[in-house]
Amino acid sequence: MPDTPLILAFDTSAAHCAAALLSGDQILVSVEEPMAKGQGERLLVLCAEVLEKAGKTYADLNAIGVGIGPGNFTGIRISVSAARGLALGLGIPAIGVSRLEALAFRTDGLVIASIDARQDKMFVQVIGTLDDRVPVMCTLDDLPMVPSRDDPTCIGFQAEMIAALCNGSVRAPRMPVAEATARLAAQRLHLENPRPAPLYLRPADAAPARDTPPPILP
Repeated sequence: MPDTPLILAFDTSAAHCAAALLSGDQILVSVEEPMAKGQGERLLVLCAEVLEKAGKTYADLNAIGVGIGPGNFTGIRISVSAARGLALGLGIPAIGVSRLEALAFRTDGLVIASIDARQDKMFVQVIGTLDDRVPVMCTLDDLPMVPSRDDPTCIGFQAEMIAALCNGSVRAPRMPVAEATARLAAQRLHLENPRPAPLYLRPADAAPARDTPPPILP
């Protein structure tokens, strides 16, 4: 692994298509396009554009960082599938990063990161303890609370309301999601990283029919 690894990171877990290219500690290119649909067609084109702007090619990459959610089912699958395919084809690692971790990145102390989960729910993770809590789906009524003396920083969806409930403060994310994903992937580059897998915290809205399927005749 070179002293200055080149990492391409991307995220489509929400209504955006975001990508960033990190060389060592320097972000070479960062783009985030608002996009409610069409990420599947746009993602790899955007990645190619990011590489071209930096004068790089896929062959120059040392790793892929990818947002694994939580968030939109289809968007998460698009990014994770693309990351796995690129990593396999290029012979480099792909490193999954939670969007909640990306929200909290480089914010000191205890952080409560939150994402809109729709249907009056949210995805929440408490980060910054000796043993970070696992992300959960909840409402304002059943938040994973922390002692008020810990002065948590609240970032993300309904941060003001969460801060009011736990005597915390509100702060915006330190950097765009793709940049944070790239930097977190860089920190984990020398670790044993499993293949990226979608981080789903809610069941799919659509479910298979419960009726017994017809038999297949010989």
